[in-house]
This record gives sequence, structure tokens and C-alpha cells, in this order.
Amino acid sequence: MRAALVGVDFGQGDFAASIEELNLLARSAGAEPVATITGKRSSPDAAYFVGSGKADEIGHAVLDQKLEIVIFNHALSPAQQRNLEKRLNIRVLDRTSLILDIFAQRAKSHEGKLQVELAQLQHLATRLIRGWTHLERQKGGIGLRGPGETQLETDRRLIGERVKMLRARLAKLRKQHETQRRSRGRSQTFSVSLVGYTNAGKSTLFNAVTKAGVYAADQLFATLDTTSRRVYMGEEVGNIVLSDTVGFVRELPHQLVAAFRATLEETIHADLLLHVVDAASPVRMEQIEQVNLVLKEIGADHIPQILVWNKIDATGLEPAVERDEYDKISRVFISARTGQGLDLLRAAISEAALDAQEASLHPQEDVAPDSISTFTHAGSH
Repeated sequence: MRAALVGVDFGQGDFAASIEELNLLARSAGAEPVATITGKRSSPDAAYFVGSGKADEIGHAVLDQKLEIVIFNHALSPAQQRNLEKRLNIRVLDRTSLILDIFAQRAKSHEGKLQVELAQLQHLATRLIRGWTHLERQKGGIGLRGPGETQLETDRRLIGERVKMLRARLAKLRKQHETQRRSRGRSQTFSVSLVGYTNAGKSTLFNAVTKAGVYAADQLFATLDTTSRRVYMGEEVGNIVLSDTVGFVRELPHQLVAAFRATLEETIHADLLLHVVDAASPVRMEQIEQVNLVLKEIGADHIPQILVWNKIDATGLEPAVERDEYDKISRVFISARTGQGLDLLRAAISEAALDAQEASLHPQEDVAPDSISTFTHAGSH
């Protein structure tokens, strides 16, 4: 599907990296970006987001290059999206809808599909407000006094009922997860979750450590469903549980953070987070910050964290371990693809597991409970 990508530079953050990410997102969704239209503004235009002059420029590109879809690198209001579609006479997608579409394509598990559908319906419900003209028509109610329900009210009610049902199903699944976690807790299994920006190499690392054969590809959101495996870490530590989670992305739609709470709860209940960073990315510090923002939003910002600088084979860095002022491991430099530094990472996980065991035996001696580093120790190497 031939697409135009549209981005507006409001003077915040790395605009070029943001457009490059939109390109990757569009390709991940199956679109073929053939035109990129950018502009600068101090604030969005109320009617078209980009202003009428830029809207005309997009319209010319649509005709000249036979485009089938226009994708915005921003969240559009329902009115802006409707105005643009009317003016351009073509389907317009915003960033939120694009990410939801990718999630819908990638969800494999029953739970993943339920969560995506819930997020899509919540997003659709916002689009029904001031709905398209067909929604304003009255439905004739034969034998009923008065005009009957409007299509808009019916759609709202049906969406509301479906959302309620999906939430109930997800709550049931959450209880099942809770039971599984409790049994893990009783056996005192140390739990580790991989988190990180999408495409940082989490699934590749998960496969390298667990030999699990989880789908890993050089694309955004290759993995959506949380996968957990037991990994034997030697006699002293025994088994740990390692979980691979969904990748994060800048401006992750709120509906997805809410809908994927059950999936991300593996993260909330972990004993240790391995925050996987693409060491080769020029915007890695921004990505670290974005991940930490989402972790804060889901209540996982208090969990000890080790930064895993992945893809050192692409940067010329050597496998290494860095420690913070409390002598706790703060960063490990590895390549999941080549296997460089994986022994250092295993040693770091084992050390954290033994520290946690020690802390649970002597809680009063735990002087620095949150000292495994977060992104404050993540200066560039």
C-alpha cells in the first residue's frame, strides 16, 4: 500500500529520528512509504493539524504519486482526521491507529488478541464523538414511540458492551497469572523481565539465553506476547524465570499501556529488569528515557534494573561490566547476535539473584535497596 508519511516539527526532541521511526512503523504495518512530507509549526492547526497550505501539498502528492493512504506521525483529533479525509479524499491514519494496526497483526495469543481488541475499541469510541454523518441518521423503530436510537447511540452501546466483556475476560486471565506468580513466589524462583525499546534485540537476547526459538526479526513490535522460560543458572542460584515482554516506543498510545497492563504485569512483578538498549542507536538515551516513562506509568519504576547495552558488534565496543557507587552491576555490554558478553550477563543475573536472597534473609542490612542502577547511570560509553 503506497503511503505518504507526514510529520510536523514542533521543535521538541530529535525530529529526524522520529520520522525514521514512523517509516519503520509504516513498513512494519505493511505500507510502502513513497513520500515524506514535513513542516514546521509552533502549534497544531485546529482544523487540519498541518494547516490548509500543507494539506494542499499533501493532496498534490496523493494525486501525483497515486498514494493510497496518508500516515501522520502524531495523534490526530477525530475532527482533524475527518477534515483531512474529506479534503484529501483518501484514508488518513494517525500514529495511534498505526501502532494499534501493527499490534492487531502481531497478536498471537488469546490474551494478546483480547488486549488489542480492547485498545482498538477504546480508540474507536473516541472517534464516534461528533461522528461521521451516517451516524447521525435515526433508525426507524416500527411500533415504537419516538424516533428510536440513533446509529451513534447504538454503536456506542455495542462498543460499551464489548469493552465490558473484554475487561471481564482480561481480569480472569490476570487472576490466572496471579496464581501462577504466587506458586513461583512460593518456590522462591528469582524472576527477571526483559524490557526495552522495540527492536533493541530483546527477543534475540531471550533466545540466546534460553534457546527458546521465540520469533525475532529486525522490525518494530516483532514480539507482542510475553513468553517466560526457566533458565538454570548453576548450582548456587538454581533456576530463574526469564520473561520477554512487548517492546516500548515513544508516545505509546495510552489505550495500549492500559490494555497491555496484564502482559506488562510480568514486568511489575519481576525481581530484576534487564533494560535492553540498542547501543548502536544514535537516540539511545531518548529511548532509555521513553522506556523508563512507561515503566513509571505501570508502576514498575521501583524494580532494580540493569542496563544491557546490546549490539556492541555494530559499535566496536568490547564486552564489559560497569558497577555503580554501591558496587552493584549497573551496565553490561553484550551482543545477543554474536554471543559476546553473554557469560558476563549470566554472571550479573546470578549476582543479583544471590543479592536478593541475601537481602530477604537479612532485610535490616539492606542498605541500598534501589541501588541496581536505573537510567541515571546510563551515560554514553
